[in-house]
Amino acid sequence: MVSLTFFNLDNADTCRINLRDEQRMLIDYADRLCRTDRFDKRSDLPKLLKDDLALAKTDTYKVVAFTHLDDDHTQGAGEFFWFDHDKTRQGKDRKKIGTLWVPACVLYETKLKDDGKIIQKEARHRLIEGYGIVVFSRPERVQEWLASQGLTVASRKDFFVDAGKLVPGFTLGADGVEFFAHSPHATRTNENKIIDRNGDSLVFQARFQEGGVNTDVLFAADVNHEVLAEIVDITKYHKNEDRLHWNVYKLPHHCSYTAIGPEKGEDKTEPNPQVKWLCETQGEKLGYIVSPSKPLPVKNSDEDRDVQPPHREAANYYKQDVIRPERLLVTMAEPNEANPKPVVIEIGRDGATKKTIAAATVASVVSPTAPRAG
Repeated sequence: MVSLTFFNLDNADTCRINLRDEQRMLIDYADRLCRTDRFDKRSDLPKLLKDDLALAKTDTYKVVAFTHLDDDHTQGAGEFFWFDHDKTRQGKDRKKIGTLWVPACVLYETKLKDDGKIIQKEARHRLIEGYGIVVFSRPERVQEWLASQGLTVASRKDFFVDAGKLVPGFTLGADGVEFFAHSPHATRTNENKIIDRNGDSLVFQARFQEGGVNTDVLFAADVNHEVLAEIVDITKYHKNEDRLHWNVYKLPHHCSYTAIGPEKGEDKTEPNPQVKWLCETQGEKLGYIVSPSKPLPVKNSDEDRDVQPPHREAANYYKQDVIRPERLLVTMAEPNEANPKPVVIEIGRDGATKKTIAAATVASVVSPTAPRAG
């Protein structure tokens, strides 16, 4: 069964995609569990992932994508994965990466440490050697870095995908899924300017096709409303509006108001015009929005006064103006705050269905869409 699993990790991201052919794909990796706290309700991510791979009888992910290298998207990756560039990070219990997806800034960022630094070294190694990597960017954007390694744009162009293009390695016909790149795009920073990890992070639409029916999932990393506005404007300019349709929307930045508009608002964040179009026109009313975050704060509580997400005002926008309230799925509050479980959404000929883990039953169905061109 094709499915998406969003793990309960507090304000952190990891999503596993089980593909049609039983291969696995991982979007980000953040092992946040405090193993000395028996009351910690976050997922034991490495255990759950290893158990799943054992069931699939594989030790390899077809793709591992790191949308950007903040800790809440990379923590623990250095201990979980097999890294080709470092023999000390290889061993029978480590899980292998078939193809690594990264944004271009990963190659030339200079202030990385810990897991981010390890991932950067692996990305550099694979691109230099010419295998197992897709860099989201125009290759010209990293021309100076390539030259510093004795490489040319022409020699490595096949390992890059620009915004507005399909990501190589998948087709709807053969794989039942394709990925359309939205970010980083041409107006974003380059190696001669200040690096903005969130603004330069991976944003893409995954389009699944089962039984002739399309189900679209929008992964938005941690971009803010300004970057989303740029993405919308560019996509409309190229008449690719269909590539911003969604049945499932993985929220940016853990339900922060900054992904909607410039002001939090008193009780509801007001969207900028492009975000309003993206959410209210391009999204399905019976779709799902997934917030990989802590539970939503109660008004006037200590959590409500915290500057960090999730923001109640942002959640109110999604619940009042975009989808039915029960279809905003908060990973640390599903099925409830006392006993959160990973959020699983299955994808089939009826569209996307939320699976209730405890009872192993289907709770509700997202209206599918007919196949679209683009």
